[in-house]
Amino acid sequence: MALLSDGMNFAPTGKPIPVVKKGEFRFAAIGLDHGHIYGQCNGLIEAGAVLKSVYDPDPKKLDYFCEKFPGVKRAANEEEILSDPQVQLVAGAAVTSERCALGLRVMSAGKDYFTDKAPLTTLEQLDAAKAKVRETGKKYMVYYSERIHVESAVFAGQLIEQGAIGRVIQVLGLGPHRLGAAGRPDWFFKKEKYGGILCDIGSHQIEQFLFYAGVKDATIVRSQIANYNHPQYPELDDFGDATLVGDNGAAHYFRVDWFTPDGLQMWGDGRSFILGTEGFIEQRKYMQLGEKSSHGGNVYLANQHEETYYNIDGQVGYPYFGQLILDCLNRTENAMTQEHAFKAAELCVKAQMQAVKIN
Repeated sequence: MALLSDGMNFAPTGKPIPVVKKGEFRFAAIGLDHGHIYGQCNGLIEAGAVLKSVYDPDPKKLDYFCEKFPGVKRAANEEEILSDPQVQLVAGAAVTSERCALGLRVMSAGKDYFTDKAPLTTLEQLDAAKAKVRETGKKYMVYYSERIHVESAVFAGQLIEQGAIGRVIQVLGLGPHRLGAAGRPDWFFKKEKYGGILCDIGSHQIEQFLFYAGVKDATIVRSQIANYNHPQYPELDDFGDATLVGDNGAAHYFRVDWFTPDGLQMWGDGRSFILGTEGFIEQRKYMQLGEKSSHGGNVYLANQHEETYYNIDGQVGYPYFGQLILDCLNRTENAMTQEHAFKAAELCVKAQMQAVKIN
């Protein structure tokens, strides 16, 4: 996995593990506003999907995308993709506030939808997405990349499923990011467009809590946001944190920020700490602080039987994408349930709405 200076263009690659024959599952890309579209496409292609076509109104974005994925067809417009009977799923990373509207059009065209996180920015959009799913029977899946496209996060989930730390009672998530303001588009600094820090990168943290702790619903106990050091961008939240309690009693605290210093080798020293009744797991997802040749995939486990360090970089892979393809073909929910995807979206929007602004 290549180390990158900014998370916006972090697109992991892994060992191809196709779950379908070539041509059995085709998808397209619409909306190239966020670099996560490259990770979304990489994951699907490695799982055996064929990327047929792409559309974005910006020809420069299209040029770059076609360089990365040679052979993809440049569609003349969005409708060309939506009317193509061979395209079974559309992946998109549009401006955050526009992701739901794109999803509604995709599902209305009879295709499944795979959007970057955050999948929407308002509760009204959430209601519309839920209604369209009920109407069409199509999927509105989300690229919560900090769990599904990070090997340490996948492995931590496997350890929990095996009972390595007993019942999960608390998840603590740290999601620092490098701002790289000069390389960000204008919409990134407009609250109505990006949704706020808790809605945006906070969505990763809340989704992980729901998954690791087996939570179906949660209460936002407290959330807060601040703009500590970027007065030139008055609508930017450069810091946010929140405390939640799950319906099963599990607790959650997370912090997200845009304060990764330039001296750090990676765009953010993302970590998580998962406490169980029989032990705990720590993830150092992307790097080892102070080791310039470090790598991701660092997992630490302590329980009643052992104290172990694992480096699983390149060993676990990213099973979500193959599961998603098979879910679309078989109409199952093994990669992620629709309920889970929407609940994470709901809670991150509520955390943002309820946030106290620190002055």
